[in-house]
Amino acid sequence: MAQHLIKQVEDLGALDGLCRSAAGRVRRATRCRAVKNALSGTWLGHQLHPMLTDVPIGAWAMASVLDATAGPAGAGAARRLVGVGLLAAVPTAVSGASDWSDSYGPDQRIGAVHGICNATATVLQTASWVARGRGRRGTGAVLSGIGFAFTAGASYLGGHLTLVRGVGVSHTAFQPEVDEWTDVAALDALSEGEPMRVKAGEVPVVLVRRGPTVYALSAVCTHAGGPLDQGEVLDDGDCVRCPWHGSEFRLADGSAVRGPAAADARRWETKVDDEGRVHVRSAAS
Repeated sequence: MAQHLIKQVEDLGALDGLCRSAAGRVRRATRCRAVKNALSGTWLGHQLHPMLTDVPIGAWAMASVLDATAGPAGAGAARRLVGVGLLAAVPTAVSGASDWSDSYGPDQRIGAVHGICNATATVLQTASWVARGRGRRGTGAVLSGIGFAFTAGASYLGGHLTLVRGVGVSHTAFQPEVDEWTDVAALDALSEGEPMRVKAGEVPVVLVRRGPTVYALSAVCTHAGGPLDQGEVLDDGDCVRCPWHGSEFRLADGSAVRGPAAADARRWETKVDDEGRVHVRSAAS
């Protein structure tokens, strides 16, 4: 039944207008490089949002456990846990909204319902915190329990996005290693500063020539699979920008320097033989 409901949400095109409008506003609010990097987890090496979710989920779950097992003696601790969850919900929601704004179609529709469920849970937990502060422990416990049910539903949707649809998973995570030097192109075929797509075995690789040096990265953006070979080499020549969402990767080592990408691009070693042929192989991890 759960999968049937999710399929219905994925196909719910009526959400698209609202999603596009809201996502556009979020993208404008997070267009600053420092803001996008902070919310995407570019500085962390993987997405920030999934890590932050543990705090409100854990706090609200334990508040309900205390409500069920500790009675009046646990009232103060339960209210504090509800408050901790509310405080943690703010950065969690903001980072999640930033990630969601760069999604499309079924992923964005599921993400929208995920966000609505979490917002509802937060409103209920806020009401619970207020009720508890006024001495209405029973009402607070009921509100927290209902709120946590919405949180559980939202968590299920979040798990579906990550574990079934692969949102937030590095799109180069399962690329095979190519340990042998592989001939991929003639050096003369590379124009200065112009990305060129080649293949090393079955793995797409983007080559960029800068003077006497040839750089190579996996051609698939780690964020959403965008084609880096169709992207732009920035004026300083140090980075390539994904054409889909603007993620930037340093050519020399593949480091993600601008979100929404959080995982680094895979770097490839290069060499040019005496006949002017470019060879690549997977760089050591």
